[in-house]
Amino acid sequence: MVIGSDISASVSSTHLQRSQDLLGRSLSRLSSGSRIINPADDAAGMAVSARLEAQVQRLTSAKSNVGNAVSFTQTQDGYLKRIGSALNRMGELSMLAQDVTKTDADRGLYDAEFQELSAFITTAATKEFNGVPLFSTTDLDVTIDSEGGTFTMAGINLGDAAYTTATGANVGTIAEAKSALLAVNAAINKLSQDRAVVGSHQARLNYTAEQLSVNRENLTAANSRIEDADVAEESTNLARANVLMQSGVAMLAQANSMQQNVLKLLQ
Repeated sequence: MVIGSDISASVSSTHLQRSQDLLGRSLSRLSSGSRIINPADDAAGMAVSARLEAQVQRLTSAKSNVGNAVSFTQTQDGYLKRIGSALNRMGELSMLAQDVTKTDADRGLYDAEFQELSAFITTAATKEFNGVPLFSTTDLDVTIDSEGGTFTMAGINLGDAAYTTATGANVGTIAEAKSALLAVNAAINKLSQDRAVVGSHQARLNYTAEQLSVNRENLTAANSRIEDADVAEESTNLARANVLMQSGVAMLAQANSMQQNVLKLLQ
């Protein structure tokens, strides 16, 4: 037996420190919900998790962009639908103005309504969505993925000749009413094409939004398997570390008391 070096106490202290470290790690993981507390826990996993988390955030932003683009197209179609109703009424007025039993004075009344509807269409062409023109020749590129990929929405131009010819017509006479009817029919055909384009944009954007949601869910799940702590496993580790801590404290106390036995040899 020696007094100068208490090897048993030193070994017990080392094991106790390890048990304390294990206990602290389990407590940190359970309290934070994260498996990786320090880079040393899983350096490669932390790097992968950081990239996945950044990608998930970009997907969230892209989904927001797509959602705003859907709102943009819905607003477009809302105006186009009302313009369609106006053109239909203008077509009716063009037909009514061709009634040979009506005088030009009567046709003047029809033309007054015709011009108001034309003004409504002309005004609608200038409307904006958050400062962005709803109707123009400019295409819009919508970001649709986490890497900056885009989908181009073709511009809807209410300044097209098909529209301006119809809005510039009048039904003051039978001849003018006939000409106006042809122009209105051409505008209705153009409107049908434009609404079909807007509808195709909406369909594409809706599918894109759904795909972005699926991608985000899958990447979040992948990141969870790397980053999140397994509560069942960590609870087991916590219980084990607690037992080791208790036994370590007891053994360290026992090792320290062994030095007192040397004194008995000196009595």
